[in-house]
Amino acid sequence: MHASFDYALLRVVPRVERQEFVNAGVVVFCREKRYLAARVRLDRDRVRALWPDADLDLIALHLDAVVRICEGDPAAGAIAQLSQSERFHWLVSPRSTIIQPSPVHTGVCDETGNLLDKLEKQFFS
Repeated sequence: MHASFDYALLRVVPRVERQEFVNAGVVVFCREKRYLAARVRLDRDRVRALWPDADLDLIALHLDAVVRICEGDPAAGAIAQLSQSERFHWLVSPRSTIIQPSPVHTGVCDETGNLLDKLEKQFFS
């Protein structure tokens, strides 16, 4: 059975005023399949090329928090305890910080098992 899903890329924007970014993750939500997940992949060299003084360890911690929020990890705080829909919408809300979501895009899938793999290959290869 086909199901629609929404996704947004997570971008590291080291210097907001320059509007340069590096894709560093993807968040996917499929209501019909009750699926919310994220995958992150921080390319430290690319971020350093944009901003040599970037705190890469701190950026990695924030990206990892997104994964934990998607998983509903209690250690990830109150946001992680919200419904899947609320967590997704919170994660993809526009921000003016070093980690910013892209606009939300829509797709169609039959299953969610390899969805993150497909999106990772599409946006990070």
